[in-house]
Amino acid sequence: MVEIKTPEQIAKMREAGLVVAAIHEATRAAAVPGASTKDLDDVARKVIADHGAKSNFLGYGGFPATICTSVNDIVVHGIPDRETVLRDGDIISIDAGAIVDGWHGDAAFTAFVGTGHAPELYELSRVTEESMWAGIAAVRKGNRLVDISKAIEGYVRRQPRPASGKYGIIEDYGGHGIGTQMHMDPHLLNYVSKTRGKGPRLVSGFCIAIEPMVSLGTAKTHVLADDWTVKTDDGTWSSHWEHSVALTDEGPLVLTAVDGGKAKLAELGVETAPDPLT
Repeated sequence: MVEIKTPEQIAKMREAGLVVAAIHEATRAAAVPGASTKDLDDVARKVIADHGAKSNFLGYGGFPATICTSVNDIVVHGIPDRETVLRDGDIISIDAGAIVDGWHGDAAFTAFVGTGHAPELYELSRVTEESMWAGIAAVRKGNRLVDISKAIEGYVRRQPRPASGKYGIIEDYGGHGIGTQMHMDPHLLNYVSKTRGKGPRLVSGFCIAIEPMVSLGTAKTHVLADDWTVKTDDGTWSSHWEHSVALTDEGPLVLTAVDGGKAKLAELGVETAPDPLT
């Protein structure tokens, strides 16, 4: 069952989304050479506490931290610790969430640590982020879930191939419904599957976390012995971008973007819904 939200509930999700945006701003600034991933987790914990919110990552299925910190060839679900110290030239994907009055927000971004990154890494992050925005632009009335998947995959496939030969759209993980829980129906693939149907029709009150993960090689991954950390099978580096999005009568609203997605979606010819908090 897909949980459909009222305008008042979407406003609460917007509050949670803005806490997530604040976590992103603070951890992006803290992701410098010499910082440990535990340092970043400490920053996120403080932001959540300062906003009077709760973490939806800490304790989720036994997860021991407030954010996921996935460095280089780690795709997703990296666990912050003191031993993982960021180095010049690393990339890190930070996935963060928050709860306000029982309503969830969830978003991720890829950051560049220091300098000296290969051009293909910048392009990898750009392609992943832009594929997310292509998916967000497909969140409109009358479309179905598969139209989001189609937009994400289509954007990635249209890009020039990297020096490694291809982009791998990670197959084992994808987006999800969000609301009174962090992960809800429906599951959103970042590619079109011939074995799945078109999925639910998108209606006002539909909320979805759109999160493509793309590598410089394989689409295949494996989970490490900690039962959380996900790595690419071939060791190629990967990028992860995510926003939580609500569809309203007046269009989409990117709940975890400071401007509600207005500037970026305008580039794609999409008008966003008014921010319920302004």
